[in-house]
Amino acid sequence: MTDELTNEEVALTVSASTAPPQETPQEAAPRSRGADTRALTQVLFGQLKELQPGTPEHNRVRTALIEANLPLVRYAAARFRSRNEPMEDVIQVGTIGLINAIDRFDPDRGVQFPTFAMPTVVGEIKRYFRDNVRTVHVPRRLHELWVQVNGATEDLTTAFGRTPTTAEIAQRLRITEDEVLSCIEAGRSYHATSLEAAQEGDGLPGLLDRLGYEDPALDGVEHRDLVRHLLVQLPEREQRILLLRYYSNLTQSQISAELGVSQMHVSRLLARSFQRLRSANRIDA
Repeated sequence: MTDELTNEEVALTVSASTAPPQETPQEAAPRSRGADTRALTQVLFGQLKELQPGTPEHNRVRTALIEANLPLVRYAAARFRSRNEPMEDVIQVGTIGLINAIDRFDPDRGVQFPTFAMPTVVGEIKRYFRDNVRTVHVPRRLHELWVQVNGATEDLTTAFGRTPTTAEIAQRLRITEDEVLSCIEAGRSYHATSLEAAQEGDGLPGLLDRLGYEDPALDGVEHRDLVRHLLVQLPEREQRILLLRYYSNLTQSQISAELGVSQMHVSRLLARSFQRLRSANRIDA
């Protein structure tokens, strides 16, 4: 054997060194499935074109088209994972958009079906979020403006390296600051937060604790109303004695001097008033 290479061996060596690296089976599998789906879709649309709508064969081919392109719907639905909506519901809505795209697609125009169908699927999902998911329904104009405010906020954040102010967003979109604030409020209407939700992870008190507090004077409202109702059942002189004693804070001696009666008589009248009030109080009874 010689150390010199034959022409065939040189050619094989050069070919091996310049050939692109081969794909692994894991990398080639998605590409192959996508190509198979596009080829199958093209064949099925060719068959669908020749069939009469409403016939069993037409429905069968149409159903096969829907099933073959469901991965397109799942891909579009994945873009909305951050909305915290059940993914099954989003996929169902996207499937409606897929069906509409299949019914409107014309293969003779030379456009790939995924290119044609994707805007329809995404548009159907966006309409679903716009019209059904919001806790508070907002006008369509305000919703569309909110999308612009969202985009402008991202652009200005990238440009300034910080969160833009309301005035900067308004200047960018040539709208008023009040409209920007309204759009921000509209963007918060996707989800409602329970007042009785558990405490947040950052250690802050729950929403109910932050919105207000229990006024201690509320307990006295019912009691004052009850006392007022009971007092009117007493004779006028006994009402006056109670008011002088507990509203004007006079002593029994001062009350006796005020009314011109003995202190012992004032004490008896107070005791009798208390007895009447207790007997008339249905709560204690």
